[in-house]
Amino acid sequence: MASTAQLISTLNNLIQTCRDGQEGFRIAADGVAGAELKELFHGYARQRASFAGELQDEVRRVGGEAADAGSVAGSLHRGWLGLRTALTGADERAVLAECERGEDAALAAYRAALGVDMPASVRTTVERQFAEVKEAHEHIRALDRAAGD
Repeated sequence: MASTAQLISTLNNLIQTCRDGQEGFRIAADGVAGAELKELFHGYARQRASFAGELQDEVRRVGGEAADAGSVAGSLHRGWLGLRTALTGADERAVLAECERGEDAALAAYRAALGVDMPASVRTTVERQFAEVKEAHEHIRALDRAAGD
């Protein structure tokens, strides 16, 4: 079993990943014209906020100090930086591609977290969130591919 400090660090990294995704999806929603994409991105932003809250509860449950926000460095590493650039052209395909890159980074963070030995109750939460992030990634990828046709 991972040490409490390692578990807290792992969960705080996921919290930052979720907050970065929340902000990235909010920016994406504000930058697209289509009502369907706006709603989709707002929904994913709400989802990531909810995920962060669940993870913060887990950190507090094990006696740790939960991260509250994403990090500037984290957003650079997690793939959301290019989103602002994509928005300048208001090209929905470019926005979708940047969202997909952000989701690639989120999937990598969840895969790394799942490599840590953690209590079953925490693992259940992380695995469920991972499955939903994977589903969002696949949906965004499909939309991006369809936009390219």
